Amino acid sequence: MTITFADGRTAEMDFAHKLIERGGVFKPLEDVSFFARVHVDPEVGTLIWRNDVDLDPDVLHSEAAGIPLPLYEPT
Repeated sequence: MTITFADGRTAEMDFAHKLIERGGVFKPLEDVSFFARVHVDPEVGTLIWRNDVDLDPDVLHSEAAGIPLPLYEPT
């Protein structure tokens, strides 16, 4: 899937390693026709499918840029 981010970065993302054989709510995403019905949530920018599975754009952007996200440490 080709994704264009708000900063103009474009990346070809392969989700197979993240989604295949995960089961549960991810199982429908193994079907190519279901996976293709993704849309962008206009409020928060996540990729979302009709079964409410979503992928965080910050995580996707960091992966596309090759920049790890900082670790979250609760205070």
